[in-house]
Amino acid sequence: MIREFSPADVVYLIAAARWTVLLALTAMVGGGLLGLLVAVLRIIPLRPVNWLAIGYVNLIQGTPLLGQLFVFFFGLPLFGLSVEAWTAAALSLSIYASAFFGEIWRGSLQSVSPRQWEAGAALGLTYPQRLFYVILPQAVRISVPPTVGFLVQLVKNTSLTALIGFVELTRASQIITGATFAPLPVYLTAAVIYFAICFSLSQLSRRLERGLHAAR
Repeated sequence: MIREFSPADVVYLIAAARWTVLLALTAMVGGGLLGLLVAVLRIIPLRPVNWLAIGYVNLIQGTPLLGQLFVFFFGLPLFGLSVEAWTAAALSLSIYASAFFGEIWRGSLQSVSPRQWEAGAALGLTYPQRLFYVILPQAVRISVPPTVGFLVQLVKNTSLTALIGFVELTRASQIITGATFAPLPVYLTAAVIYFAICFSLSQLSRRLERGLHAAR
């Protein structure tokens, strides 16, 4: 039975948006940890390790996120590994994010003047000490805008998980549209919610930038 789009549906969409935010946060944490490792492997003076990190980044960035979702959700059960939609979504988004975080942070690390490395060496610091105490604090300031910019893309990319049945904001919109046959108000409401999330991230980025530059 077809019904009208109601305020209760708006509440349902807002409730579904929490899974969008939670999934994006999970991917940010998991992808961030792995991405930091990738960034470090890209810059340390060991060619085999550099090539390994480059191969990983090229593989992940060179394949579509939707394909990676399908590999985890439909591919792993072929090997006897049952994977829920949440697990497949979190793993694929984390791996996807790690390749981009790794490149963003690698660029930020390499943008710090080589003289900073030389200054640390002159003080007798080891390579890890120079990296974590001299280079990283400076690279963090540089990396904030592109990192938050990618986080905004990550929030929007969570919509692809609707195709494996994970009920986040986009999937909830599809469910309501199927019941109301009113796609325009449903998807406009979803767009407003996406905008509120992404705009909040952008504002947080600006505050963080101002705070980091003020601390210099």
